Amino acid sequence: MNASKDEILENICYTELVYGRINKKLGTNLSKKQIEKLTITILKETEDKFISKIGKNYYVTNLERGIKITINSHTFRVITVDNTLDSKR
Repeated sequence: MNASKDEILENICYTELVYGRINKKLGTNLSKKQIEKLTITILKETEDKFISKIGKNYYVTNLERGIKITINSHTFRVITVDNTLDSKR
């Protein structure tokens, strides 16, 4: 991991389109603030060993919640959030 978790938390940002994408992928109808709170909480809860940089993205995998967050490593923009439990069913 190149950036520290603190650096990711300090710089994380969102595009207008990502809110809809996250709600669609998680099957939720969360507000922008709720999505931001969820991603920050998941980042804080996730151990550093479950944050990896592959190519131009960071992947934050929280096994307890069954959620994977993809974040651009250059802009720190959230790209998507996936429910990893769905893929195991």
